[in-house]
Amino acid sequence: MLPDKVKDFAAQTHRGVLTTFRRNGAAQMSIISCGPYRDGIAFTVTEDRVKLKNLRRNPRCTLLVSEEAWRPFVVVEGRATILSADNTDPEEFKTALRDAYRACSGEEHSNWEEYDQAMRDDRRSVIIVVPDHIYGTVA
Repeated sequence: MLPDKVKDFAAQTHRGVLTTFRRNGAAQMSIISCGPYRDGIAFTVTEDRVKLKNLRRNPRCTLLVSEEAWRPFVVVEGRATILSADNTDPEEFKTALRDAYRACSGEEHSNWEEYDQAMRDDRRSVIIVVPDHIYGTVA
């Protein structure tokens, strides 16, 4: 569960650097747009991305969320929950994708039907990084 001050910070900032782990144990880092959602911090990802392949194999990950100048910041170490068309009820999945958009952008989409189609075309999943440990200047 995210503390309120971390939720508030992530809702304002949306800048993240995700670290996942390759098969050989090496770190793989990705710049993402993210925001607070459910019990963690969420983002969406297309099916063909290495970060998603890494998370399916090993859900352990670390997410740094920071302002443009790198301070303040918060680091969330935890495990990824993956919501996809393969493992989530279709209506729940559509809602999760829309909620992730809101969380990552802080706004409503101008055309939800168009957005829904783009998410299907991109074969996107919602990733929620659920914290085991949180630290940083905001934590």
